Amino acid sequence: MSLSTVIATRSAARSTDERGITTAEYAVGTAAGAGLAGLLYKLLTGGFGDKLLKLLYDHVLGLLGIG
Repeated sequence: MSLSTVIATRSAARSTDERGITTAEYAVGTAAGAGLAGLLYKLLTGGFGDKLLKLLYDHVLGLLGIG
């Protein structure tokens, strides 16, 4: 068996083994994104979110010279 045949065989085996990894990475990324969205929703719809948004709004108006 030549060296090029061994390299080609190992490369083919490696690419076959890694097919499921991409799917798993997408699943983890989707779960993390959904968790972050849920956390942001809870923070911004509560009392803390109201205060934070009002502070940010007032700060932007102050920077623009309107507020």
